[in-house]
Amino acid sequence: MLTEEDARRLVLAEIDDARGRAGFDLQILRVETLPFGWIFYWGAVQDGHSGRRPRLGGNGPFLVDRENERLIRARTGIPVARQIADYERRLRREAHARNLAAKRHVQERATPTPATVPRPSERPE
Repeated sequence: MLTEEDARRLVLAEIDDARGRAGFDLQILRVETLPFGWIFYWGAVQDGHSGRRPRLGGNGPFLVDRENERLIRARTGIPVARQIADYERRLRREAHARNLAAKRHVQERATPTPATVPRPSERPE
């Protein structure tokens, strides 16, 4: 399970990779806590001379899931709220699939197989 500081380190590593391509100094601009983790918004540092922040393309925020330690880069062409809702649906589907698999496993263990059912000649009378 990730802490917010662990998540921040993951995001900063991704931002460092983008820094060389962008040609600007990049930073985390803000962080929001979500039910499953955090969303990190990032961008260029304000220019010291003009006081403006250079605009970047493709700098969608990062979703970080604290439970399964996923780092997901959100797309810029889709509203962030929709992407968060999509990810939450994905988490529910994954949890449902895990529950079904666990139930099947329990049922398989409880159901006698031919190898575990005693033969009529082996049954106590």
